[in-house]
Amino acid sequence: MTETLPFTGSYTLNDVQFLLQPMSLPDTPVHIKEALIQSGKKHYSQMLSHEALPADDYLPLFYRALELNQATMAEHLLLLAQSIITTRPQGITLVSLARAGTPVGVLLKHILKRHFNIQAEHYSISILRDVGIDANALRYILQKHSPESLVFVDGWTGKGVISRQLKASLEAFAISDGITIPPELYVLTDLSGWATVAPSSEDYLIPSAILNATISGLVSRSFYDPDLAANSTDFHGCVYYDRFSEHDLSSYFIDTLLTKVNSLWPILKDKLVAQVKSRLDLQNQSQQFLDWVSQHYNISRPNYIKPGIGEATRALLRRETQLLLLQDLNCEASLHLRWLAQAKATPIIVLEDLPYRAVALIKELNL
Repeated sequence: MTETLPFTGSYTLNDVQFLLQPMSLPDTPVHIKEALIQSGKKHYSQMLSHEALPADDYLPLFYRALELNQATMAEHLLLLAQSIITTRPQGITLVSLARAGTPVGVLLKHILKRHFNIQAEHYSISILRDVGIDANALRYILQKHSPESLVFVDGWTGKGVISRQLKASLEAFAISDGITIPPELYVLTDLSGWATVAPSSEDYLIPSAILNATISGLVSRSFYDPDLAANSTDFHGCVYYDRFSEHDLSSYFIDTLLTKVNSLWPILKDKLVAQVKSRLDLQNQSQQFLDWVSQHYNISRPNYIKPGIGEATRALLRRETQLLLLQDLNCEASLHLRWLAQAKATPIIVLEDLPYRAVALIKELNL
């Protein structure tokens, strides 16, 4: 089993331990990466387009989003913490899914300690569509913690792909290792009905979605290429952007949200109520929408449809996009999406009856 010094990115060991292997990886420009993915020559998990710092006129959009949405996120964090306590009475081990889940896991760890006097360890591990969860990372955790204590944490669901991947991966792990782990995903907001626990199903702007490594401990999206692994027990890889340290907002984000949680706790602790639709209704809505978009815009694969603010933001930051659909052009939650779309010359269409605030469509290449 991989045994290295704890890797925490720009966080501290009191925040998280990344079960990722920092590596160097050649830069694959976005247009080349898109061609390789769509041609089937490479899987997205084998490549990274190296990140740049956010532009000076983009960064204020993050601070604006943080100002407008921190109270909602703080309330949802408290609700999620309460749900975790209810469902894990024998102990809690937080396992966030890198990287959108990482800040959420860090915040939950501190909230559980500060407001519920519960000490929980927090690990952040890789899960990749089609590849699955990092089984070596799971084995590392299970050397120290019981299977029933694990709580998988992410930021949100879009189409529910990662939730279904988690279930499939843990079923395979139960066969390969003889250990059953609850295939349950906990998120702040569940748009598709595929999370096990979520305090909300609203498509709101989670501020950390706006940025990349500089909000996630200076750690990249995870990647996995068996040809790059030194041995079969290595964790999945990542790039550590330590050169961005002067611009890192990871700790600032955590401190800001914890301050907001502290201020809301005396007011909300006896009044917390989740606002979420039934999972079946959300699943039906998601599938009907995917079917409609596929037919209306001639999309050949569901993977090319990115519903919700979080998924649309990722697409515009990382992929080649053909279209951005918005529910309301003037909505504050879509300001950064309009900036990104303009920067990438991606057309915007306003559809007032969208079930989500935003949807991005990946550009299909003629290969």
